[in-house]
Amino acid sequence: MSEPLLTLEGVHTHIGAYHILHGVDLAVPRGQLTLLLGRNGAGKTTTLRSIMGLWQASQGCIRFGGQDITAWHTPQIAALGIAYVPENMGIFADLTVKENLLLAARSASRASQMDEARLAWIFQLFPAVEKFWNHPAGKLSGGQKQMLAVARAIVEPRELLIVDEPSKGLAPAIVENMIEAFRQLKDQGATILLVEQNIHFAKRLGDRVAVMDNGIVVHAGSMQALAEDEELQHTLLGLAL
Repeated sequence: MSEPLLTLEGVHTHIGAYHILHGVDLAVPRGQLTLLLGRNGAGKTTTLRSIMGLWQASQGCIRFGGQDITAWHTPQIAALGIAYVPENMGIFADLTVKENLLLAARSASRASQMDEARLAWIFQLFPAVEKFWNHPAGKLSGGQKQMLAVARAIVEPRELLIVDEPSKGLAPAIVENMIEAFRQLKDQGATILLVEQNIHFAKRLGDRVAVMDNGIVVHAGSMQALAEDEELQHTLLGLAL
């Protein structure tokens, strides 16, 4: 197992009066796709938001590349090369598809300065991004918005890609596009942390898996081992993969 790029040690997070995370331990190895699984309300999204500094951890330590980022603000964390795709996608509805991508391309101040080869690769993965290049992003369908959200996160190479339920509500054909996108990112050596409820998606892509319940990680190991152990699946998730 490679050296973790991201680690969480004993992370607690409170949201108002609610104690959501109760001591999360998580390791995300470099160059692998780590899945965060668990029932609804287990704390998966809160974990992602705590990593990004959107909700401040009240206890514990979050390290990225060996550096303690627990108390950092979100713009500082993003500047380290971490891209985050939230469950609600977070696109700017009044801006065009092109403008959404340009905002995420830190090295470009206008569209002509964006990496043409990388854009061509994104268009090959998500043809709708090219088709609706000059259209307002708010006019896209749900699946097209999800493709735009992922495209925006990968418009430049990132150290870490964090994605919350990328296949949620998508048609099967678009899910296949999304699986291919993450497969190619893995082949390029990307480090990815993914929350995903689509077990078909998880089994095909995951290297490592962490299962959450009641605000803690109750199991961590290889995705293949979990996929092959039906009894463990029932114990941890209440279902068979």
